[in-house]
Amino acid sequence: MPLTIIETCNAKHAHAVLAADPKIALMLPCPVVVYEQNGERFISTLRPSVIGEFYPEADIADSAAAVEDVLIGVIEAAR
Repeated sequence: MPLTIIETCNAKHAHAVLAADPKIALMLPCPVVVYEQNGERFISTLRPSVIGEFYPEADIADSAAAVEDVLIGVIEAAR
């Protein structure tokens, strides 16, 4: 199964979320995975808003939403 992992990062937002909680580094950079299965191509990512659910006290909702909007836009454009 062909598989490509593309790691994406927005330095401004990464700096903000890491300042809020350095443990968030465990989930960065944001991966986008492109793979084929049974002749069909898939593009997927972990939504950055989910990262905020793991670290609710970090209050990263605004940064996560901004990054998520960009990632989803890129994925939709690639389809």
